[in-house]
Amino acid sequence: MFDPLVIASGLFVGFVVGLTGMGGGALMTPILVMLFHIEPLAAVSSDIVAAMVMKPIGGAVHWRRGTVQRGLVTWLMLGSIPSAFLGVLLLRRLDAGIAVQAHIKVALGVALLVVVTGLVVRPLLISRRGTPQPFELKRIPTLLIGIVGGLVVGLTSVGSGSLIIIALLMLYPRMSLSELVGTDLVQAVPLVASAAIGHLLFGNFKLGLTVSILIGSLPGVFIGARFSSRAPDYVIRPSLSVVLLLSGMKLIGASNLMLALVAPLSIAVGLAYGLSVARRARRERATNVTELPLVNGTSSVPHPAVAVVSAIRSAEHRRN
Repeated sequence: MFDPLVIASGLFVGFVVGLTGMGGGALMTPILVMLFHIEPLAAVSSDIVAAMVMKPIGGAVHWRRGTVQRGLVTWLMLGSIPSAFLGVLLLRRLDAGIAVQAHIKVALGVALLVVVTGLVVRPLLISRRGTPQPFELKRIPTLLIGIVGGLVVGLTSVGSGSLIIIALLMLYPRMSLSELVGTDLVQAVPLVASAAIGHLLFGNFKLGLTVSILIGSLPGVFIGARFSSRAPDYVIRPSLSVVLLLSGMKLIGASNLMLALVAPLSIAVGLAYGLSVARRARRERATNVTELPLVNGTSSVPHPAVAVVSAIRSAEHRRN
C-alpha cells in the first residue's frame, strides 16, 4: 500500500518546504508525474490533500507569534476559497481524459515557471522594502490575488505558498518578511482545505499515495524547520530555482535536448549566484569586525588584537 520511494520523495519535499517556506506542490506533483508516472489529476488530488495536513504546522507557529496580518488573510480567503473549489470543479467538468491530462501538465508547467520567476524577483523586492511602513490594506487587489491564486491551486495544487507570497511581495513591498510569510501560511490553510475537499469529492484522490506522501513529508517539514534558521538563502534559492525550472520545462513539453542545454547553464548560474552572495556576506562580516563604533574618538568595542593584549596584561598583573 505504501511506496518507499514516494515516502522518500515526501521527506525531501517536506524538508524543502520547512527550509524555504515554499515548494510543496511545485515539487511533489511533478515528482509524482514524471518519476512515478502517476496520472496528473491523481497526483494533484493526492498532493493537495496531503498539503492540507502539512500547512497548519507553519501557520500555527506564526499565529502564536503574532506575525499575521489578519485583515489581509480575510480578503485573501474571500477570493481564494471559492475559486480553489471552482478550479477543482473545472477539472471535473473537463473530465480526466488524455487530452485533459495533457492540459493539466501544461498548466502545471506554466505555474512552475511563474514560481521560478518569483524566486528570482523576490530578492529584488525584498531589497526595495527599506524601513517597514504602517500597514495599509489594499482590499480589491488582495481579493484578486486570492481569486487567481485559489484557481491555480485548485487546478494544479501549485501556488498556495510560492505564487501567492510573490504576489503579496509585489503588492506590499514594505511589509516585513516575517509577516508576509506568516500571513501567507495562515491564508493557505483554508485555501488548501477548500481545494482538498473539492479533490476528495470530485478529483482522483488516492489514499495510499497520500499516506505515503505524509509519512515522509511530516518529519521532513519538522526537520527542515529546525534547520531553516541556519540554512543560508543563497544555497536554497538557486537549488530550488533549478529544480523548478527544469520540472516546468519538462511539463510544458521541452525536448530532452533543450533540457540538456538548459540544465548545465542554469546550474552554473545558480552556483555563480550562490558564490557571489556568499562572498558578499563574508565581506560584510569582515567590515562589521573592522569598522567598530567610536565613542569620544575611541572604539567602544576593542579590536580583537587589542583584546588579546589586554587579556595578557591582565594576567601578568594578577600574577604580580
